[in-house]
Amino acid sequence: MVDKPIGWTSFDVVNKIRYAIQKKHKLKVKVGHAGTLDPLATGLLIICTGKFTKKAEEYQGFDKTYTGSFLLGKTTPSYDLETAFDSDTALDNVSNEAIHHTAQKFIGQQAQMPPVFSAIKVGGKVAHQEARLGNTIELRPRTVTLHNFSITNIHLPEIDFEVSCSKGTYIRSLAHDFGKALGCGACLSSLRRTEVGEWKVADALSVEKIIEIIHAF
Repeated sequence: MVDKPIGWTSFDVVNKIRYAIQKKHKLKVKVGHAGTLDPLATGLLIICTGKFTKKAEEYQGFDKTYTGSFLLGKTTPSYDLETAFDSDTALDNVSNEAIHHTAQKFIGQQAQMPPVFSAIKVGGKVAHQEARLGNTIELRPRTVTLHNFSITNIHLPEIDFEVSCSKGTYIRSLAHDFGKALGCGACLSSLRRTEVGEWKVADALSVEKIIEIIHAF
């Protein structure tokens, strides 16, 4: 289990660990991860090696828990801070009561549209690559379930949250949909994955620590 740092892709972590194993033990070992985290997100990333890479899909199916923040009143094409703001709305009519009430509406099963800036492939083309080229790609909504969605702090224009959800849930899409439902727009400003199934980020190691362990054996 790795506590992925901000700015790293999930594949950056996989490649770093694979290279360390190959350099130390002169072995070609399969290394993969069970559930992508965006570069701007941090937290729990399950790394699978050797025969355990066959279990990656099973691990991806586990429920996940996230904490983070939404920035209200602003939207972006990527639904997070990776791209520039494309709208700016005043928050004069946004109350604490409305924020909590809106969050409750999202608990349960729902159809969620993935972000166009995602790793989803359509017709062999990767969505985020096509989006950066200015090309339109048609994505389909997915059925996801939010088991819990609570607002833990309000410090406008940002609000903090915790959400427990099913496989396939995009928290960036949740931020976008939440802002739309609230009537002011929103984007994801920070995200940390804290749990995958029974595994917790508190028990995860940094990339540096894992490399240190690999070099020690």
